Amino acid sequence: MPYPAPLYDRAPAAPPVPSGLPLVIALTGFTDAGGAITRLVEYFRDDLEPHPVVVFDNDVLLDYRARRPLITFVEDHLTDYRPPRLELSLAHDSLGHPFLLLTGYEPDFLWEAFAESVLELSAGLQVSSVTWVHAIPMPVPHTRPIGTTVSGTRPDLAEAHSVWRPHTHVPSTVGHLLEYRFAEAGAKVAGFALLVPHYLGDTEYPAAALAALDSLTVATGLVFSGEVLREENREFIAKVTEQVEGSDELTRMLQGLEERYDAYMAGSTQATPIIHTGDLPSADELAAELERFLATRPGDDDRRGRLG
Repeated sequence: MPYPAPLYDRAPAAPPVPSGLPLVIALTGFTDAGGAITRLVEYFRDDLEPHPVVVFDNDVLLDYRARRPLITFVEDHLTDYRPPRLELSLAHDSLGHPFLLLTGYEPDFLWEAFAESVLELSAGLQVSSVTWVHAIPMPVPHTRPIGTTVSGTRPDLAEAHSVWRPHTHVPSTVGHLLEYRFAEAGAKVAGFALLVPHYLGDTEYPAAALAALDSLTVATGLVFSGEVLREENREFIAKVTEQVEGSDELTRMLQGLEERYDAYMAGSTQATPIIHTGDLPSADELAAELERFLATRPGDDDRRGRLG
């Protein structure tokens, strides 16, 4: 089926882009445990103020009825229509180092065409490396550092930072496709899957976004302050701690996760999965336990069981 080419327009007043910059990719979509990537994109856009270079065409790539744009209603009129944004931008880290940033929604259509466009743009800009992050729920405790599974063409990163190396089939995202196509092209590419505690997967968990920033720093050398995120996380953890301490069932669940996590990490190799089949409570059991506890709290009318 023919498609419009290109799928993007150059942004008005787009800044000149030096060649040889690292490319960071953060796309919201199918998997975003703890709201990691949504919050990461907010951090990039609000704190780093990136300058768009290329803007992708919503009318080609977005299913509006599946992800409806927001519009503001004020008493008797409509204002502030805010369509989603998918952009390639020039940004600078906390030390002023430049990098390229692809942020926004995961396209609903034309994945191969989108991937081809991103690879062509990257080749033209001679990007030095490609790094992307996403987040998946796992039965691990929030009282331990968030682990990662690393994929791509950088075995040094996988060796040092992959705490779980599964052999499985998973539903793909466009991030997976981009990594696959970049690897085929011989690019220096790394993907970080953040292993977020399942019972916090439906919340806005600031530690997940911080772990994403840490992963990007490890892969690129870029530095991000993230102080607002750190303060948000301190407040969030205080609330979680209060709730766990108020429930014997949650306390036992957390202790069990900690013991099994620590035992695995103490005797693991990089090739050993972090999850021992049958040893941990199932994801459904963890979610049900937390939901039962939250349902008993007076005044808690949050139907999703959010902790934040």
